[in-house]
Amino acid sequence: MSAATLADSRTIVGMRVDAGTYDTACERILAWARAGESRSVCIGTVHMVMEAHDDPTFAEVVNGADMVTSDGMPLVWGLRALGVRWAERVYGPDLTPILCRAAAEEGIPVGFYGGRPEVLARMVQALRSRFPGLEVAYAGSPPFGVPLEDLDADAEAVAASGARMVFVGIGCPRQERLIARWRGRVPAVLIGVGAAFDFLAGAKPQAPRWMQRAGLEWAFRLATEPRRLWRRYLVHNPRFVWHFGRQLLRERLRGGAA
Repeated sequence: MSAATLADSRTIVGMRVDAGTYDTACERILAWARAGESRSVCIGTVHMVMEAHDDPTFAEVVNGADMVTSDGMPLVWGLRALGVRWAERVYGPDLTPILCRAAAEEGIPVGFYGGRPEVLARMVQALRSRFPGLEVAYAGSPPFGVPLEDLDADAEAVAASGARMVFVGIGCPRQERLIARWRGRVPAVLIGVGAAFDFLAGAKPQAPRWMQRAGLEWAFRLATEPRRLWRRYLVHNPRFVWHFGRQLLRERLRGGAA
């Protein structure tokens, strides 16, 4: 991976997004994990962009992360519109098994933090079945809604487990705040993967690939969980289009985009 690749990031509605591919993201994460470095990885979505737009403290959390991938197709299109023509989607539910496969092959211990206990157990079982050499050093399901400072004892347990990649699935923006809090305290790459636990456990359905490629995954998820997700998609998505449209127009007017 070239230095130019690592430097290809753009600010989208005030939030940094790093262009990449599954290969470049995995290469970087695995290098950190092998070295036992404490790093933070955010899996960027439109929801995350708008949370950062509305809350400057959260924007600091995301913009201070070691990597912010382009999970949502609108962010991929945004990167391309801002001049990074080769940008691709790096989707949390796909990145997780790719990294687990590599961890199994290299003997890198992993951890999982989040999800309901039954979902967590099903996901861990499924991943172990797919990747027989996978060493799961830690698996924990924190109580719902407790203050993040009350989870500090869990940081100590995760650190003591020896896990070198830890997948955190407690939802945005909570998981990104927790990861920022734990960075420097847990010698592992901390990766916020949102709903990946539910998808990988088979607890929730995933949108068909054609809908994902077309940027319509939001419609599928809204249809399956309307009461929980209506605000995320029906409020945040139009706001994102408005704010990014204004940003792109400014870029075009001053010749800032290729």
